[in-house]
Amino acid sequence: VQLQASGGGLVQAGGSLRLSCTASGRTFSRYYMGWSRQAPGKEREFVARINQYGTTTNYADSVKGRFTISRDNAKNTVYLQMNSLKPEDTAVYYCAAGFTGDYWGQGTQVTVSS
Repeated sequence: VQLQASGGGLVQAGGSLRLSCTASGRTFSRYYMGWSRQAPGKEREFVARINQYGTTTNYADSVKGRFTISRDNAKNTVYLQMNSLKPEDTAVYYCAAGFTGDYWGQGTQVTVSS
């Protein structure tokens, strides 16, 4: 599975961004999909996960109520809608396939200015 993330950018605090991650191949619908992030000087951390059917989601406490993960299996794409962004959300965001992150895409930079 190859993953291509996009949608990052520079936004002011309180703003919104939507990240997309498109997978190659015909097995996308078999995988849990997730997003993680890594801020400068910090370890990569879990952000959100969604099951194969889009019926179960999990979020890190730090983003709960502000971020929404969703997927469109017909388009082989997982999304991360990020609202009420804070400067501490600044990081490189990575998408992953598989419950334990079997496959990773390249990151997309999100920068939130105060």
